[in-house]
Amino acid sequence: MFLLFACDNKGTETDVFPPQPEVEIDTTTIIEIAEPVYIVDTLEQSLIDAGLVNVQDSIPKILVELRYSTTNNFMHEDVYGHLNRAYLQPDVVESLKKCMTKLKALDSTLTLLIYDAVRPRSVQQIMWDILDMPISEKTKFVANPKNGSVHNYGAAVDITLADKNGIALDMGADYDDIRHIAYPRYERAYLDSGMLSLEQIENRKTLRETMRAGGFTGIQTEWWHFNAHSRDVCRTRYAIVE
Repeated sequence: MFLLFACDNKGTETDVFPPQPEVEIDTTTIIEIAEPVYIVDTLEQSLIDAGLVNVQDSIPKILVELRYSTTNNFMHEDVYGHLNRAYLQPDVVESLKKCMTKLKALDSTLTLLIYDAVRPRSVQQIMWDILDMPISEKTKFVANPKNGSVHNYGAAVDITLADKNGIALDMGADYDDIRHIAYPRYERAYLDSGMLSLEQIENRKTLRETMRAGGFTGIQTEWWHFNAHSRDVCRTRYAIVE
């Protein structure tokens, strides 16, 4: 008896195939992360339209922490919303550049930190309305919007000194502290009483020396506030920012 086996063209397990080259598989995945989109809101656009300048465009190393875009202020209210850039009149920014140059000459490890710059009069009105106190007291902290303020013209800045890590120097009283300990006029008395240290006083003096280099003048009730011009000069040079 003969047994017949059918066969096909497929190889058997004993077939020998030529070796195949090893192929390296690239498992690396490249993910492109898009840059965050910064949205200019209505308030900020109004500042740009008024001809004001973003300070950090001209002075990249200056720091900005707009306190009125947070609740960390004496009103405990956010009145700026999305705005987190500091804007000033172009010539005021140029003056601020001189301040930065002076500060670097005094101490290269320090920089300037802005808490507030231009403050539109519409925002000033909101602040005025929030404060529930007699007008005689209210005007110590916020200028009457009817009269306008140097901030409303984009010619005033609330500012301090910061170290290389961006930490604000100790001035013995925080920004927006409404107590007398924040008043430059009382520094000597608070130093004598021990409520202000010599280091805190020296920090304030360094800030004032820095700002004078750009032609800024301080006021006697806020160690952080500096005007580039008087209100009368502002009226002749600029339009108030509404």
